[in-house]
Amino acid sequence: MTSSDEIQEKPPRAERLDGYVIRSSTPDDAVAITALANLPGYRYGTLRLPFQTVAETRQYLENPTPGAKNLVADLDGVIIGGISLGPLQGRRRHVGTIGMGVHDDFVGRGVGSALMKAAIDLADNWLNLHRLELDVFTDNHDAIRLYERYGFVIEGHLRDDAFRDGHYVDAYAMARLKT
Repeated sequence: MTSSDEIQEKPPRAERLDGYVIRSSTPDDAVAITALANLPGYRYGTLRLPFQTVAETRQYLENPTPGAKNLVADLDGVIIGGISLGPLQGRRRHVGTIGMGVHDDFVGRGVGSALMKAAIDLADNWLNLHRLELDVFTDNHDAIRLYERYGFVIEGHLRDDAFRDGHYVDAYAMARLKT
């Protein structure tokens, strides 16, 4: 038997899928994540604002929300997608919120599925989160289908939820309960 002071923490598990790796993000990813966040399609489908700077991204990565887990899909140093999982507190500590996006050139190629699988595994098997929540624009049909495949259901319609490209847009509130 080894004493507890001999046990060394292992780095976060990385999983290789179709040439890319799902792993935890680090502050060193700031440039690559900023490039991803500034892509037109990525920005259109998320709540990101145009012209995000590397400094803003680095600050977010260096000072994450307590308990939040941020994963990326890394293809040889190019970040092609990301997902965040933020556990809530107090009487809602059994709930996690999800936000995700995929590189414009990799939409429909399984990256979103791989990220969602990793986040659900983390939520179900490591964080013991019973409920996962997310919001998705009502016109993001591909994302809605992806979320439904992973057990998310529409629980509400959020009218004029966000301002995008000069117009207010609606979103759906979706959630998944651990079975």
